Amino acid sequence: MKYFLSFVLIYFFSGCSVKPAASPSQEKVMQLTQQFIRLDRSVSYTEAQMLALDIFDYTARLTQKYDLVSPPMFHNFLVNTGIREGGLCYQWSDALYEHLLAKKYPGFEFHLAVANEGEYWSEHNALVVVQKGGRVEEGVIVDPWRHSGKLFFAKFKEDPLYQWKHRRNRCQCKE
Repeated sequence: MKYFLSFVLIYFFSGCSVKPAASPSQEKVMQLTQQFIRLDRSVSYTEAQMLALDIFDYTARLTQKYDLVSPPMFHNFLVNTGIREGGLCYQWSDALYEHLLAKKYPGFEFHLAVANEGEYWSEHNALVVVQKGGRVEEGVIVDPWRHSGKLFFAKFKEDPLYQWKHRRNRCQCKE
């Protein structure tokens, strides 16, 4: 009976897949574009907008790839029990990082960040976007995992939920 109940619960909750994201609103794309432009006056509006659109697009593709369910901690449970193949926060940030590095945005650099490093239940990873030659602590956190594929972004030091650290050992960083 215990196994049957577990199976029923897993089956029921695994059906809570996140619907494929609709195209991001122009307002959200504009907000992220503005965050990038505020990094430095030399940042090109066109490049900032292309980067914002690319991040929203790739987040939508990762949502489908990971067959995401909500809430994120339940998705982690499914991954950790082998029911889903991926979609942990570090996999999101790594995939986004590698994607953006390959695209070669000349006015920007990409880094990885961690909060609560080493704490099993609360460690969290995200991507940081900075202007070329900028400091990570002045960048923009881009976090597609936190809201199950709905992109969260904020200034590195202004995230209301996490205090971030640069993850130099996990990225191609010059520092």
